[in-house]
Amino acid sequence: MKLLQHVHAIRIIATFLILLRDLGVLQIKDEAIQYGSKFLSNGQPGTAQNVDKTTSLARKVFRLFKFVNDLHGLISPVPQGTPLPLVLLGKSKNALLSTFLFLDQIVWLHRSGIYKNKERAELLGRISLFCWMGSSVCTTLVELGELGRLSVSMKKLEKNLKNSDKYKNEEYRAKLQKSNERTLALVKAGMDIVVAVGLLQLSPKKVTPRVTGAFGFVSSLISCYQLLPSPPKSKTP
Repeated sequence: MKLLQHVHAIRIIATFLILLRDLGVLQIKDEAIQYGSKFLSNGQPGTAQNVDKTTSLARKVFRLFKFVNDLHGLISPVPQGTPLPLVLLGKSKNALLSTFLFLDQIVWLHRSGIYKNKERAELLGRISLFCWMGSSVCTTLVELGELGRLSVSMKKLEKNLKNSDKYKNEEYRAKLQKSNERTLALVKAGMDIVVAVGLLQLSPKKVTPRVTGAFGFVSSLISCYQLLPSPPKSKTP
């Protein structure tokens, strides 16, 4: 009986996580619209700025309870052999991103008129953006570290494949694909840092609303690309 209850609970959690993933897809679409509008408006009043503000609020709805995903990542085991610094950076990223998503819900409650304390909501909004920027910095460092590890392992494999075509080796192709994926994640994390700087107005003269919109739009396109299904593996003769 207890086993059946555990199985049922696991199914409920899995269904909830799938629902959050699907909402994440819709959130990314709104993200592209928001930052595209920010780029067009450049912070000036008008239709584009209204679209920016409207989609910003709409995105927060899709992020409700999404912090559960990163809490799950925080307690999940890491692959064997991962260096301790990368483990700590990865867990820090999960903790910061989960905090950002949780605090962002309070911002949504304020903008929806449910939470009335404006000063506290604005303070929590800034703290949440700093958390997001921190998680992006952690992601950047993790991807740099993992790319370094991949590079070393690929070079070792290349030495073992001197007399054969390395691109026909399944293990090498898998490592190369992983390297490409991590490089793309590194680029996205770097762009997210710029977007966070723009939203926090830490360097308003250099990172203008137009710059923020451009980087945010490209970052959202990368997110859409990352959600595409992987191409089928080609069979080697």
